[in-house]
Amino acid sequence: MVGAAEEAQLNRLENQVDNGGGGAWEYLCLVRKLKARRPDKVLKHGLSILNNPKARSNLGTEEWTLYEQVAIAAMDCQRVDIAKDCISVLSNKFPGSTRVGRLEGMLLEANGAWADAETTYRRLLEENPNDQVVQKRMIAMAKALGNISTAVEYLNKYLEIYMADQDAWRELAEIYVSLQMYKQAAYCYEELILCQPTVPLHHLAYAEVLYTMGGLENLQMAKKYYASAINFTGGKNTRALYGLCLCSVAINQITKGRNKEDKESPELQYLAAEALVKDYKEKAPAKLTLVTSTLKSMKLIS
Repeated sequence: MVGAAEEAQLNRLENQVDNGGGGAWEYLCLVRKLKARRPDKVLKHGLSILNNPKARSNLGTEEWTLYEQVAIAAMDCQRVDIAKDCISVLSNKFPGSTRVGRLEGMLLEANGAWADAETTYRRLLEENPNDQVVQKRMIAMAKALGNISTAVEYLNKYLEIYMADQDAWRELAEIYVSLQMYKQAAYCYEELILCQPTVPLHHLAYAEVLYTMGGLENLQMAKKYYASAINFTGGKNTRALYGLCLCSVAINQITKGRNKEDKESPELQYLAAEALVKDYKEKAPAKLTLVTSTLKSMKLIS
C-alpha cells in the first residue's frame, strides 16, 4: 500500500513530467518501486524514452525493464499492438525466458485467448511449480472467466505456500463472503488480523462476518472487533460505530429476560450512539434527523 508521503512524491513528479520538466525515467522507476497503477502515464512517458534511441541507450540494461513495464501498461490500456511489439523485442533478446513467458501469457489473456494462456501458464508451472506470479495469473484468469470455485481452489493451494500474502487472504475472504461461506471467510480474516493486528479494516471486516453469522457468541465477538476498529481509528469509523450499535441491540434481544450477570453493560453502546450523532452533526447535518430517529427506534438515545 502506498503511503501518503510516497503518493505526494509520485504526484509531484508526475506533474513535473507532464509539464515538460523532465524526470520521466525517475517517475517510471518510482511507479515501479511503489507498485502504483498509472498505466496511461507509464505508457506515454515510457514510449517517449523507448522511441528516442539516445535516451534508450542511456538506460543500459534497464532498457529491458522498461520494455516490460511499458508492455504491462499497454495491456492495461488495451493497446495490445504496443504490448505485442514490446514483448517481441524482449522475446528476441531473452529467448526461452520465464519472465518473458509470463508476459506472453498475459498478452494471450488480453487477446481473449484464455485456453492458450492457460496452456502457457501450465507450461511455466511445470518448469517452476512455485512461480508466484504465474499462480496469481491463474487465479486472476479463473475469476475473469467466472470460475469462482476454481479460483478458490487455486487460492487455497497458493496460500499453502505463500501463507504471509495478505492480499491473497483478503481476496479469498471476499470470495467466501460473496458465496455466503462465512465460517471460511472468518478464518481468512483471522489470518489477516494475525498478520496485521493494527489494521482497522481487517477488524471491521471480521466483525461484519461474525455479525452476519449471528448467535450470541458471534455477536459478542463482533462487538469486540467493532470496538477495536473504532479504537484504531480514533473513534472516526462510522461503519464500526453503526456495527457496534447493531450488535448491542441484537445481543439485548437475545439476552432479554435473562439474569443481569448474563447481560452486558450498556455504556459502550450509548457512547457509540453519541459518537454517531456527533459525527453526523459535524459532517452530514442534513441526515442527522434520520440518524437520530433510527437510534431512537433502537432505544440507544432518548
